[in-house]
Amino acid sequence: MKLRLMMLGAAVAASSAVAAPRGFTVEDLVNLERVGSPALAPDASRVVYTVRSTDMDKNRGHTKLWMVDLRDAKAAPKVFVSHDSSSTDPEWSPKGDAVYFLSSRSGSAQVWRQPVGGGAPVQVTNLPLDVDNFRVSPTGDRIALSMAVFRDCADLACTKQRMDAQAKNKATGRVYDRLFVRHWDTWADGRNAVLFSASLNDKGVVAGEPVSLSGSLDGDVPSKPFGDREEYRFSPDGKTVVFSARIAGKTEAWSTNFDVYAVPAAGGAAPRNLTADNPAWDTKAVFSPDGKMLAYLAMARPGFEADRYQIMLMDVATGQKRKLAADWDRSAGGLQWTVDGKALIVDAEDIGQHRLFSIDVASGKVTGLTDKGAIGGFDVRRDTVAFTQASLNSPAQLYSMKLGSAKPVQLTANNADKLADVRFGDFEQFSFKGANGDTVHGYVMKPWNATPGAKYPIAFLVHGGPQGSFGNGWSYRWNPQVYAGAGYATVFIDFHGSTGYGQKFTDSISGDWGGKPLEDLQKGLAAAVQKFPWLDRERSCALGASYGGYMMNWIEGNWSDGFKCIVNHDGVFDTRGMAYSTEEQWFTDWESGGPYFTVPENHERFNPVHHVNKWKTPMLVIQGDLDFRIPTAQALSTFTALQRKGIESKLLVFPDENHWVLKPANSVLWHHTVIGWLDQHLKR
Repeated sequence: MKLRLMMLGAAVAASSAVAAPRGFTVEDLVNLERVGSPALAPDASRVVYTVRSTDMDKNRGHTKLWMVDLRDAKAAPKVFVSHDSSSTDPEWSPKGDAVYFLSSRSGSAQVWRQPVGGGAPVQVTNLPLDVDNFRVSPTGDRIALSMAVFRDCADLACTKQRMDAQAKNKATGRVYDRLFVRHWDTWADGRNAVLFSASLNDKGVVAGEPVSLSGSLDGDVPSKPFGDREEYRFSPDGKTVVFSARIAGKTEAWSTNFDVYAVPAAGGAAPRNLTADNPAWDTKAVFSPDGKMLAYLAMARPGFEADRYQIMLMDVATGQKRKLAADWDRSAGGLQWTVDGKALIVDAEDIGQHRLFSIDVASGKVTGLTDKGAIGGFDVRRDTVAFTQASLNSPAQLYSMKLGSAKPVQLTANNADKLADVRFGDFEQFSFKGANGDTVHGYVMKPWNATPGAKYPIAFLVHGGPQGSFGNGWSYRWNPQVYAGAGYATVFIDFHGSTGYGQKFTDSISGDWGGKPLEDLQKGLAAAVQKFPWLDRERSCALGASYGGYMMNWIEGNWSDGFKCIVNHDGVFDTRGMAYSTEEQWFTDWESGGPYFTVPENHERFNPVHHVNKWKTPMLVIQGDLDFRIPTAQALSTFTALQRKGIESKLLVFPDENHWVLKPANSVLWHHTVIGWLDQHLKR
C-alpha cells in the first residue's frame, strides 16, 4: 500500500534508528490516537474523519475532526474542527461547502455546521434535549435526528420539564410493568429514542420545531444499546425516510423482530412497515441513487441475533423483494450503493479478516476489494471508497481507493511518533482439524523480543460472543500486542461458533457451549504447540471475557489441569441465574433452545456450577458492576466458590464499568492486574 506521507515516514525511520526497541505497553495502548468515521465529500475530493485522543488527567477521550485533500497526493491531513468539547459524527452538506457534526460545546449535544471555506462553526440545532445522532437530507433542506423523549409528551419541552422534575424528586424508586427494566448499563427511565425531522433554512440551520417521525411506534430509533444513524436514511429526493425499529410491547426483551419502516420526511403520516412478512431482524435500509430500489439486511430466524444478514433488494414501487448473492455465505455489515446503482459496497468478516466487498446487483457476483486486516467505517462517493483498516500490528489508519483499482492508498500515519521505538510481536494465522474434523483457524503471536531457540509462556486468549472472532484486527480491550510487549506468546482460536467462516460454523455453538468449542480450544492449543516450537505449553494461562469468561469457568471444571492460571472477566458461572437475570432474553433462549422454564435441562447441560468440585486452578475474577448483560452476582459466585475451596484467587471489581472497561485509568489498572497475575504464575 502506498503511503502518501513520505516525509513523516522518513522522520519515523530516523527516530527508530536511534531509539532502543521496546515492547508495547498498556500505557501505549490507552494513549494511541484512534482514527474513525470517514466521510467523503460529495465530489470525492476530500475526506473528513475523526481522531480520538486520550486525556489521562480527565480520564476520558477527546475527539477532533480532521480533513485530507484527495486531489493533492502530497497533501498532509489537517485539523478541521477542534474545540475543548469533542466533535463527532461528521457528515457533508449536499453541496460540499460545509460539514455537519455533533458537539456539546453549547452545554448539550447539538448539531453544528463548519463551513469548508473557514470561519466559525454555526450551531444548527438549539433544542432543549441532547441530539444523539442525525442525518442531513440529500437535498439539504431537512435534517433527521434522534432524541430520547417521553412519547406521551406533546413537545420536547415537556420531556425536559419532566426530567428536571424527576431530578428534584427526593423519592428515587421506579415502578416497572414490563421488560426491559434495564439494558446493557442503563436502567429504563420511560423515554424512547425517537426519530424526528426538521427543516433547514438556506443557511443550513434548523428552522421550526422538529416533527416526530417514529414517535407513534412503541420502540427505539435507532435501536438500543448500540444502534446509530446507519439504521435510518433519506431517499435521494429527500421526501422519504426509512428506518428500522422493533415494537416493544411486553415481548421486547426476547424479540429480534426489527422491521424497516418508511415515513414522509416532513411527517404527517404514520410509518409504513415494509418488511412485515419477515418476523426476524430487518435493518440498515438504503435507497439506490435513483430511488427505485431499497437494499437492506435481513435475518431469517426470529430470536437469533447472530443469524446471517442476507442482503435484500426491494422494488420501491411494487414492494417486490429478492435476495442478492444468496449463495454468498457471509453476514454483511454496512451497505452503500455505488454512484451508478450497479453495485453495493459491503463489509463482512472472512476467515479471520474483516474485508470490503463489491456485489454486482444484476448478477450477485461478489468481488473482494481488500485482503488482510479489519475494516472499520467506510464511505463511498463517485468512484472512491474511503475506509479505516487495522490489523494485529497496527491501529486503524485511513485509506482511500478507486473502485476498480487493487491499490488502496494510505492517508494517515497516526501514532507513528508514539510507536517509533516499539517493536510489535510477529503473528501468523494457522489452521488445524478441530471438532468433527472441521478446519478451524487461529493465530499465534510471538513476544516482541523473541529470539531463535527460546521458549515463551503462553497467554491463551478466548473470545466472547460467543458468535465473534479474534482475527487480524486491533482491539483496545483484548490486544495480543500488550501481552507480546510483556514477554508473552499469545494463541487465540476461532472455535466452532465463530463468525466469518460460514453460517453453519457459527450456528454450531448453539446448544453446545461446552462441547465443540472446548474441543477446538484443546486441539488448537496442541496444534499450535506442535507447529510453533517457541511456545512453552508448561507455562500457559487462559484468559477470556463474556462467553470467554464462561469458558474460563468451564475450563476450571472440565480442563482443570490445562493451565497454571486463569483470568475470568464478566463470565457466566450459573446458566440458570444468567437465564433469569440477563437483559436480552432472546440470547439465552436461542442458545439453549428456549427459556429456562420450558427446557431447564438444556440450560443445565453445560452449566459450570455443576463442576465446581473439580476446580483447582488459580483464577483472577474481574467484573464491571454496571454490566447488566452478565450481572455482578455471576462474578461474586465465581469468587465465592474459589474462596470456599481454598483456591488461590483475586477479585477485581469496577463500580463504574459495564461489560467492557472503557475509562483509560481503569484500562491501565485492568492490564497491570492481569499481566501481574500472569507474571506471578508463569514467570516465577
